[in-house]
Amino acid sequence: IHVGADGLVKAEPEAGAKDIDCGGAWLSPGWTDLHVHVWHGGTDISVRAADVGRATGVTAFVDAGSAGEGSFAGLREYVLDRCEETVRAFVNISSIGLVCCNRIPELLDARFIDVGRTMAVIEANRDVVCGVKIRASGVIVGSWGAGPVRIAKRVAQMAGLPLMAHIGEPPPVPDEVLDVLEPGDVVTHCFNGKPGGSLTDAPAVFALAKEAAARGILMDVGHGAASFDFDAARRAIDGGLRPYSISTDLHRENIDGPVHDMATTMAKLHAVGLDFEECVAAAAARPRDFLGLEAGAAPGARADYTVFDCVDCDLEVRDSMGKKLRLRRMFEPRVPN
Repeated sequence: IHVGADGLVKAEPEAGAKDIDCGGAWLSPGWTDLHVHVWHGGTDISVRAADVGRATGVTAFVDAGSAGEGSFAGLREYVLDRCEETVRAFVNISSIGLVCCNRIPELLDARFIDVGRTMAVIEANRDVVCGVKIRASGVIVGSWGAGPVRIAKRVAQMAGLPLMAHIGEPPPVPDEVLDVLEPGDVVTHCFNGKPGGSLTDAPAVFALAKEAAARGILMDVGHGAASFDFDAARRAIDGGLRPYSISTDLHRENIDGPVHDMATTMAKLHAVGLDFEECVAAAAARPRDFLGLEAGAAPGARADYTVFDCVDCDLEVRDSMGKKLRLRRMFEPRVPN
């Protein structure tokens, strides 16, 4: 593949081009993480963008609702516009976003949502906003239940954008969330193991989840500090519910474990039942398609690839519940100097 100084694929090599030996490696479209938190300094949970990007093999990522309308301008100026990687963002339906994540729940009551101002932020940032985000779990919405999900969905419909819905401990229960979603919307934390909040809790709920996936609702891993369970993932995959996308939900409380990075998350999904090709598709081609990013090698395309190895290993890892698993295969990106 010939790449020019402008970062585009060329039919012939340019004068002075440097050869990069990728012998023995795999090459895929650039790994793309649909769920990270990088509003560092603007929230108490976000990490720096450099910690989740090229240094880990990820060439594109999405901040998943760290900022609501009240602080989105800061996220854009100080993070999104300064990254070398391709970066997009979901706007949190809550005006305050994750400024004090979980210490001050962002959806205590209706005063935390301003539909008009949220729409104005979306319209002013169409080039980077890829959807609306709602954390639909009891610690966030309390007695509201599914009410905020319906409001978030209405805003997403008004904007013509998808909704990403975090599921977790109820209320609301996952089936209430699934009832609101439409094809193209995203369920993140699809393999969480929270009692009452897991898609694998009961046969009826699992059947609804499979029906939702069949009609085009996208299942996203969103590992996180509390939202990925090896047993739930195995049950779901064995039962035919497979993730559309592998994402990390990287933030301050999990980057040093149990999540670490995209490569480790891919290896965990490989270990619990996804084959190699599907792991790569779920970490690269599919999320890039969701964002409308090209992923080709034809002349004129943007040269956005991840070069990586898949090697034997013997590594103990944990899920979000503290359960242990020994990995026998690991994805290792070849990161350029």
